[in-house]
Parts: sequence; structure tokens; C-alpha cells
Amino acid sequence: MSKAFDARRVVTTALCISLCVVLPIAFHIVYISASIFSPMHIPVLLCGLICGWKFGMLCGLIGPVLSNLVTGMPAVMALPAMTAELTVYGLVTGLMIMLVRTKHTYIDIYAALLVAMVAGRIAAGIMRALTISLFVAGDATDFTVAMWVTSYFVRSLPGIITHLIIIPAIMLALYRARLIPKRYLKSNKYN
Repeated sequence: MSKAFDARRVVTTALCISLCVVLPIAFHIVYISASIFSPMHIPVLLCGLICGWKFGMLCGLIGPVLSNLVTGMPAVMALPAMTAELTVYGLVTGLMIMLVRTKHTYIDIYAALLVAMVAGRIAAGIMRALTISLFVAGDATDFTVAMWVTSYFVRSLPGIITHLIIIPAIMLALYRARLIPKRYLKSNKYN
């Protein structure tokens, strides 16, 4: 791997980490619920897709912690679950985009996103249950499966849909602008 490509991945990761701080602020300024639309997830998922699993995982780990230190968002009690979720997002999108090779770019991207979104939400649910049992003097069973489904799938459905529309569109624009290398040299209707 060339040093220039590594430098681009480092710069892209730094940009994505900074977007983890800036995007939630922008949502709050225009009174859009960041907890529903999850703007911090977008740069982490993009970082995993563009830079690979190591950088994506790093972005997911640093982004929410830095945001908490700079802005106080996410709240301290939500930070462990969100950090686990975003770290898994960056890791899994990077691994999936590397492993899934259907010869259709959009299918590869959607497969990576969907698997990462489910895996990240599972990690967040486990971390939230542990946080409740350790810090709230409750029992891990106080956080039920129904509560997990409601908070991570039902309430965040607008964010999930938004991510599944915006992220492939951004990736396609980056491919077309030749800012990132195309996955497949042969042109087809999904590239």
C-alpha cells in the first residue's frame, strides 16, 4: 500500500471524526432530533466503507468520545453504548466491503451497511444492559428486548432509512468524482 493512499485514509478518518462532532451540532441548531436521525453514524459508516475496518473502527471509537468531550453529546450514560455501536459500525462496514464482492457496487454497499447496522445495534444493546446493571444499580434484565427493539429499530427508523439513502449516494458520487477507486473496473448499471 502506498504512503499517499495511507495519508489519504488518515486525512479522511480525521475528517470523519470531526464530522462526528459537527453533524450532531448542526442537527441541534436546526432543531432536528439527533437521537432519531443519528447524524454521527453517517461519517463512521462512510469511514469504514472508504478507509477500511481499522480506520473505521478508530473513527467509531474516537468520534463519540471526542464529541462528548467537546459538546457534552452524547450524554455520559449514553456514551458507552454509542461508542460500542459506532466502533462496531466502522469495523463491520470495513470488513464487509472488503469481503463482499458481488460485482455490483450498490449491493456490496447495502450488504455492508445492513450487516453493520444490525451488529452495531446488538453491541449497543449489550453495552446498554451492562451500563444499567453496573451504574444504575439495576439488573441487566431491566433493559428488555422490547426496549432494545423500540430504541434501536423503531424510534431510529427515520435515521436508518436516511442512512440507507444518503450513504450509497455519497459513495456513488465519490466513485464518479474519482476521489476513491471504483470497486469494479467493468462498468455496469450498478456502478
